[in-house]
Formats: sequence, structure tokens, C-alpha cells
Amino acid sequence: MMKYIALLWVLLGVLCPVVAQTTSTSRITGTVLNATTKQPVEFATVALLSKATSKPLDGTVCNDKGAFVFEKVAPGEYSVSISFVGFETKVVENVTPGAATVNLGQVLLTPTTQQLGEVQVVGQKELVETHADRIVYNAEKDISNAGATAAEMLRKVPLLTVDNDGNVELRGSTSVRVLINGKPSSILASSVADALRRLPADKVKAVEVITSPGAKYDAEGSGGVINIILKKNDLTGMTGSIDATAGTRYSNVNTNLTIRRGKLGITSEAGSYAHYNRSRGSIDRTDFLGDNQTAQLSQQNSRRNGGGGIYARLGFDYDLTEKDAVTVGAYTDLYRSTATQHLASTYVAPLSFDQFARDIRRPWGANWWPELSLNGSYTHTFKPKHELSLLALQNYVSNTSAYNLDQTRPEQGLDYLETGNNRSRSRETTLQLDYTQPLDSTSVLELGAKTILRNEQSDYRISADSLNGEGFALLPSRSNEFNYQQNVVAGYASYGLRLLRSYNLKAGARVEHTRVDGDFLTSSTSVRQRYTNFIPTLNISHEFGKEKEHKLNVGYSRRLQRPSIYLLNPYIDVSNRRVVSTGNPNLTAELTNAYELGYSTTIQKTTLNMSVYARSASNAFQRVARTVPTSQVFPTDTSNTTVFFTNPENVGQRATYGANVYGSTKLTDKWTLNSSINAYYVSVKSKELGASNQGWVYNGNLTSAWTFEHGLSAQAAVYINSPRVFLQGRTNGNVWHNLSVKKELFDKKGSLTLGLDNPFARTIRFRTTITQADLFSSQEVTYAYNRAVRLSFNWQFGKMDDAPKKARKTISNDDRQGGKG
Repeated sequence: MMKYIALLWVLLGVLCPVVAQTTSTSRITGTVLNATTKQPVEFATVALLSKATSKPLDGTVCNDKGAFVFEKVAPGEYSVSISFVGFETKVVENVTPGAATVNLGQVLLTPTTQQLGEVQVVGQKELVETHADRIVYNAEKDISNAGATAAEMLRKVPLLTVDNDGNVELRGSTSVRVLINGKPSSILASSVADALRRLPADKVKAVEVITSPGAKYDAEGSGGVINIILKKNDLTGMTGSIDATAGTRYSNVNTNLTIRRGKLGITSEAGSYAHYNRSRGSIDRTDFLGDNQTAQLSQQNSRRNGGGGIYARLGFDYDLTEKDAVTVGAYTDLYRSTATQHLASTYVAPLSFDQFARDIRRPWGANWWPELSLNGSYTHTFKPKHELSLLALQNYVSNTSAYNLDQTRPEQGLDYLETGNNRSRSRETTLQLDYTQPLDSTSVLELGAKTILRNEQSDYRISADSLNGEGFALLPSRSNEFNYQQNVVAGYASYGLRLLRSYNLKAGARVEHTRVDGDFLTSSTSVRQRYTNFIPTLNISHEFGKEKEHKLNVGYSRRLQRPSIYLLNPYIDVSNRRVVSTGNPNLTAELTNAYELGYSTTIQKTTLNMSVYARSASNAFQRVARTVPTSQVFPTDTSNTTVFFTNPENVGQRATYGANVYGSTKLTDKWTLNSSINAYYVSVKSKELGASNQGWVYNGNLTSAWTFEHGLSAQAAVYINSPRVFLQGRTNGNVWHNLSVKKELFDKKGSLTLGLDNPFARTIRFRTTITQADLFSSQEVTYAYNRAVRLSFNWQFGKMDDAPKKARKTISNDDRQGGKG
């Protein structure tokens, strides 16, 4: 570990430049205060203007005391303009610095009545905001999120789709990195899909869909980055809230309390959650055996699963001095799950007939995930926007998965028993350095270095009892212990520049070196990978129009996708002995080049965002299906039959070309419409497998929200997904809809929300068709019982003082594909 830390410091030393300072003759200082409260206005924008042309010559922002300074100002005549959201702009005229310092004293900013009203009224914030490199979905403004899960919430976010298992796609790519508050979280460590089903949507403030990540972001995520921003309280005083939801598919209770006094802030949170799901389905497959012979597989299954847990979070932040701040925090989560499945299977081949039924149980006490995350940071601020940060993160995740299986046959009755146990452990250590320095009022330099040290283990053991009197015996061919290490060292540099008052350019580059070592402890098999990647990024935006209401942006980024332990783990899932899946420890990273051209505008009450994009991925990995002899998976099997075997592989090339449009308009002051549509053409090819597939895919949504008198509001939405294309087949399309009504209580300090999911459809059908010429044709259909009703209550309490919040740094380990997402 020490060699990686040493290399981290060397990278930072190489990247940090010596910035020359210019010489001038005078300085201008002052202090900006709220005219009503006489409190400092932190981060107010201060511009130095030419008296002759009124053009800005320099700019800065106020510190936490409201103070600002312009160093080394040449003699002349100037004006100083001070502005901040929620205040009227103040211009100080006739500023004439000479040899001495000019002190403007206390400059009072007057709050604007209209803007203060917007701060107080939650509904003034747009549901979706567009920026040069991202789209922001303000989840807290969407009343239908009350009592839902994060997986359900992400279905409403422009550019995203979520399948029935919680797997997220961004513009058709599953290679997406999901962050929480801009950093990795132990919440997501074991499985992104599972975590999104557990995370309450009530805790989410906003979701950022970053389609063109800059060099500061880890290179992971071929499709882009999804940053889930949780609600937090940066106001002084003591505040808190209680949220509770009771529903037919999901329930939760969440409490949080924030205490902030002077230099110290303490944030605590605790809660519990539970979810319940039910589905039924079928699999029909035809295997082509040659000589015009076929084998037929027919299966029916039903599933019930549920889970729940408790979690707690505690965080401290303290301002050591006016320029030095530290934060420390801890998060823990204990999740348990249970599931039952009944499977009836019939396999008919020319020389074989196999019929059985299986009952599979995953006991509540044997399936659990304890997690612990520790983090800390130190930030030194030289002056506003000029700072150096050191951050550290430690994650621990443990996972125990177990099942019991009973197999019966029509004539013999009970004829086979099986038990499985998979214990996995994950430890991740991250150190990161970031340096930001404005070079002048129009440009900024960002530098940094980072190391991520991962160690993950999986010990899986399968035992079987054939009821021959010998009892349970370990199956060595299906048991093993896997030890995996992945270490990443990275450095980046980024330069942002504003040109001609309407152009913004941000260019950067990132270098990442990866070392992978994997060992099967019960065999001689091992994995060794070493690779270094250069990751350039470029974003250019142009604002134009009378009020800069139009924005055009161009972006390019190279993205890297490393496989996670979920994709690498060679554990073989044979709970269905005719449909077997496993990971691939030899899977290597894929590389993607992404291009984007976007346009956005806001005219009166209408917001419009459009973009076209293209992605080209080499060494792309997807799950590949094939039929193999049953004896290859079950060495003692002599039936001369086949099983359906799937695992992830680097299949070759994947290209995507698409466009998306998002629009929002206020038809009246109390009626808002939001809609988005995304369409793309995807092509997947694999020379090694001799397979290819292509086709058009689209998804879209329409949301209508109304505000009534007496604190009552309502919302209705519909979400449409077309069939999706992958290497060997496609999935069907589906439609999902939602209705919700909200009533504010206790003088807007509380609320009660009733939500209905899919009230007009009991189930949603998911169909996957997979074909391989002359080998097999398979269709799997699942009916998910997604109709649900829930009632949510929220209450906020405490006294809040209007104090400006201070920026805090966090780590972002957005460097590999995680879990099932």
C-alpha cells in the first residue's frame, strides 16, 4: 500500500505547476453584508469593471466573513459590481485606486422580495435543469417519489431506463457508474441494483446525469455517471425530520437530526426499510441437435422475495481556522433478505426425458450484508475557489448468501437435496488529493492524484445429498475460494477558460494505471492484468441570445469500464440446472469514445434541451449464452443432454448513435408538463462468436403536475420503453404509470402523500428472446406484480438560522462497473 501512496504524492508533485504572479500597484477591499440581518454574504460574486467600457476586468467571490480583495490593481477609474442570488445587484461607482489601498468598507446587499419568495416556495425550482455536461432531476420536487425506492425514482429521470431487476441504463448503455453525493458508497458496494431497491427515494434531493464527465471524474462508466445527491441540512441551529411510509411493496422509517453551532456541525441519521416483490414466469427453449433433431425445454416458475434492514449515519465537520476545515463520518447498514422459488421443468430430447420440480429457499437468517464506511477530509482554502484537499475513504462490506434446494420427480418423489453458501468480503481504501487555483477571473486550473486499493474475496461451497444414505457431500467441481485485488493509481489535469464572455472551454486529461491479481485458492488458476490508459476530455459551450437564453455545447470524452467482482466471480449459479450462469475472472476492461452535441434554452415558461450523441466501444463485454453438455457443469451427469450456459465476455464492438429531447412548460401558473424522449440505433458485433445484432431503441415519459388551493397538489406520469437490443437477442417494451396526491400539513412543516403505481395494470411483462443460429432459440417471460399503493408522512422540526453553507469535499470512486448495474 505504501508504494501506491508514495506514487500518489509523486504524481501530484509532477502535476502542480508554479503559477507566476503579475505585478501591480494597488488593491481594493471591502465587506459584503446582508442589509437586513447584517450577516456576511458568503460567496457573493464581485466584479471589477472598467469605468470607460463597463466590461469586467477581474472577478472574485467573498469569503465566509463576506470579505473580498482585488490584488495589484493598476491605477485608473473603475466600478465594482456585487451580486448574489436572492439580493439586488449593487454597483459601487468611481473607484480610483492609486498607490494606497482602497477600502470600500461595508457594502450592504438588499434582499429582493421576489427572490426571497422563490426560496421559500419549493415549487419554484424546475423539475429538470440542463447544464453543459449534465441534466439534473430535482427529485425532491416530484411528489410521486414519496414512499418509493430509488430504483423506481430513476425511471423518471431523463435519459435513464431501469429494468425489473433494478439495472440502470444511460442512453442504452449498462456501463454506468452510480455515485452517492459524488462519491462511492458502501450502500452500492455489493450490488447497485439491490442497493437502489433498498434506498428510499424520500432521501434523495436530486439526480445528476453526467453525460460528458470531465478529467476530474474517474474514467469509469462508458455511458456516463449518475450522481444521486441525498438531502442534507447546512443551516445553523438544530433541525430534523421524520419520514414514514407504509405500502404494499415497500415501507420505511427515516429520522435525521442536524446540530450546527459555530464551527462545529453534527449530522445523525437512522432508519429502517423493507421491500416485498412477487413474480411468475416461464422459459421455453428449443435446442437444435443436428440431423434435424431438436430438444425442448419448458419451465414454469414463481418467486417471492423480500428484504429489510437498519442503517445509521454520523458525521462531524469542524472549521479549524477560517481557511482550514476537517470532516469525519461513518455509515453502517445491516441488510437481510429472504426468497422462495418454485420451479417446474420438463426437458424432452430424442434419447432423453427429464422432468423435475424444485423448491428453493433463501432463509432470512442466512442471507445478510453488514456494511461499514469511514471517511474523512481536510481542506485548506487559500482564498475563495483556490484550495487544496486531502480525502480518505475506507469501505468494508461482507456478504453471506445461502440457499436450500429440494428436488422432486413425479414417480420417485423427493430424490435430491442441495445447499449452497457463498461468503464474500470486500475492503476498499482510497486516498485522493485535489488542487484548484483560479489563474485569473476567466480561467481555473484543477490538478489531482488518486489511488484506490481493493481486496475482495469469495468463498463458495456447494454440498449435495442424493438420498443414497451417505448424506451431504461437498461438490469440489462447484466449490472454490477466489481472492481478487485491483489497485488503481491515477493523476489528472484540467483547465477551464471563459472566452469573449460567452464561450466556456474545459479541457483535461487523466492517466490511470491498473493492476489486477486474482487467485483461485483451491486450484492453480490465476489472473494477472496490467494496463495503463490515457483519458482525454473536452467540453466547449457557447451562450447566446439577448439574455443568454440559448446554450450550445460540444463534448468529447474517453471512458473506461472495468469489470466488478460481480462480473468476475466464477461462482456457478445452478439453482435452475437447465439454465446456468457464472462470472468470468478473465474479463478485461472495455474502452469507449463518446461524442455529444447539445442545445438548451429557456424562453418564458418553457425549457427545451436537445442533443445528439455517438459512442463507440471496443473490447465491449456482454453476457453471452450458449448450450453446453450437461456433464461440463455436472461431471457425474451421464444423460447426454444440454444446459443453457451464460457468462460475461469481451464480445468485440458496440456502437450507438442517438438523439434525445427534453421539454418542460407551464401551461398555467398551477399546471406543468414535462416530457422527454430518447432514441438511438445500436449495433453489436463479435467476430469471435460470429454473431451480430442491431436495431432502433427508444424510451420516453410524460409527466403532468397540478397545484391546487389549501396545500393540495397532484401528479400523473407515464413511462414507455421500447424493445432493447443486445448481441444475441432483444427484450420487449413495457409501459409503467403513476398517480400521486399530496397534502401539506402543520403550516407546511409536514405532508401526507398517497401514491399509486400501475393502478390500471396488475403486472408488467418482461420478455427476453435469445437466439443463436443452428444452436438454440430461447424465450423467457416474467410477469412482475408491480401494482402498489403507499401512504407517506413527512414532518420537519427545529429552528433554522439563515447562515451560508460551506463547501465540503468528497471522494468519487467512479472507476468501475458495479454490481448488477
